[in-house]
Amino acid sequence: MNTIIGIDLGTSTTEAAVIRDGKPEMILNLDGEIITPSAVGIDQSGNWVIGEKARAQFLLSPENTAIEVKRKIGSGDLIPIGKQKYTPIALSSKLLEYVRHFASESLDEEITHAVISVPAYFNDIQRQSVVRAGTDAGFTVDRIINEPTAAALSYGLDHMDDESHILVYDLGGGTFDVTLLEMFSGVLEVKASNGDNQLGGKDFDQKLIDYFLNSFKNAHGIDLSTDKHAMAKIKDAAEKCKKTLSSEYTCHVTLPAIALKNGEPLAIDEDITADQFEKMCEDLLERTHAPIDVVLMDSGVDVSSIDKIILVGGSTRMPMVARDIEAYLGMKPETAVNPDYAVAEGAAIQAGIIEGTISPEDSLIMTDVCPFSLGIRVRAGWDDNVMSFLIHRNTTIPVTRSDTYYTDSDYQTQVLVQVYQGESDVATSNRLIGKFYLQDIPAKPSGEEPIEVSFTYNLNGILEVEAVVKSTGKNASIKIDMMDDGLKNPDDDNNEDDDDDDDDDVNPDDWKKVEGSKEYRTVIRNAERVLASGELDSDTEEELSELLLDLKKQIVRKNFGYTPVLESEIMELLDEEGFLD
Repeated sequence: MNTIIGIDLGTSTTEAAVIRDGKPEMILNLDGEIITPSAVGIDQSGNWVIGEKARAQFLLSPENTAIEVKRKIGSGDLIPIGKQKYTPIALSSKLLEYVRHFASESLDEEITHAVISVPAYFNDIQRQSVVRAGTDAGFTVDRIINEPTAAALSYGLDHMDDESHILVYDLGGGTFDVTLLEMFSGVLEVKASNGDNQLGGKDFDQKLIDYFLNSFKNAHGIDLSTDKHAMAKIKDAAEKCKKTLSSEYTCHVTLPAIALKNGEPLAIDEDITADQFEKMCEDLLERTHAPIDVVLMDSGVDVSSIDKIILVGGSTRMPMVARDIEAYLGMKPETAVNPDYAVAEGAAIQAGIIEGTISPEDSLIMTDVCPFSLGIRVRAGWDDNVMSFLIHRNTTIPVTRSDTYYTDSDYQTQVLVQVYQGESDVATSNRLIGKFYLQDIPAKPSGEEPIEVSFTYNLNGILEVEAVVKSTGKNASIKIDMMDDGLKNPDDDNNEDDDDDDDDDVNPDDWKKVEGSKEYRTVIRNAERVLASGELDSDTEEELSELLLDLKKQIVRKNFGYTPVLESEIMELLDEEGFLD
């Protein structure tokens, strides 16, 4: 069987590991380092630079370099590098392609399989985007694994006989997760997860950045926030200052000639103390408390029953983090695993279990949970905007749940099944992740025709939804699949002609009317501009026209809130032709 590696695709850094002799071993990159900065750029010769070279380039040429891409993955944002713009999927793919290359070099074999970690609180679109980035990089993504679960695997492999409740506190560069697990008799069971996808070490850096900017503006009347080169230097200084204050009480920051005034160079020259920094970050530490409370509530585990708190993620090296947790929960946290390596090691352990390099008797049995509630929009009395939950958040996966509903109009022959993800009782306050029609319902009075809706959610976070007319067996389904470009909406596998007929009835110009269509406006506008320019050869023009038409029809016919694969294909084609600016 092909070797499967584990990858921690982080906001700030990326690491990879492999199983050797039953234990995870970190893989060195081409610079001989374990930690690879998650930076991607293009040098003056037009070549891609990845990792440390890109991170160094960011200081001198921030306009040609992208960092912290993970924070935008799963969004419709485009990231400028030079005169072109790229999707987060495309840039993440470049980073993962580098990982595949250095892993192949280090292990002396072609590496094409991986387990990739994601924050526990990533939604389906973000997870789908990560897997697409992996496949574009040449990987078969055998599994994605939640980062705190991976860290717990890293810990659990050497503590097989422990029986304990473990709280994993994972504060990385760009995301925060907290997960409660129970270990017993070689079983690692996730009880609950929660988090904040917009909270991480970068936000602590930003506190220092804001301090430097405000101090400089007050002293000199100059706003440096619009100067890309100055901001790159200030950002780098803030990161170094944060790290220094993790081991020393005072940090002196000097940035000479950061700006000019009346022809004279001006500098940033500041002394920052650990107490000052901690005061700046009080609100960020406070934001970690709510996810902890949710996890304890959802799991039904009292604080007094927690046996260990394990710190994961490089940002937990800040002493203020451990002090805050101890003050909040009354228990001192441990660094029982390497905060920088634990997630990659855990992903490698999952890879070893899949490929069999970790024997069953030496491996943990692992369960995980669905981090969000999932359900459909239904009518209840006069209210037609009610969320009917089929899978509640923190339900152990894999799981299948079903419920029975009834038609709500006389002689109704079709229903629109709208799938939402979120916690609100109001359906449209949640995230729409898919829609499909169930047709050919027998025409009967309201409430007489039962329809069974089933949700199946697997370990990769792939959701399958099926609706069945119970009296006839007529069915329709969707598959919100990280390996696919959106939704599968067949009545059955043998009904291709009907699907084609439905497609013929679609007016692609209706795409703007669909909820969530604003995600596509920039992509479609760019594609239409290029087609109108007349500068494409006939084959490329035909390919782009077909992709654009498919995207519009996908929005209308399949009614899906986001299709990152089609978007990515269009943007990559425009990029290849040199039309992104």
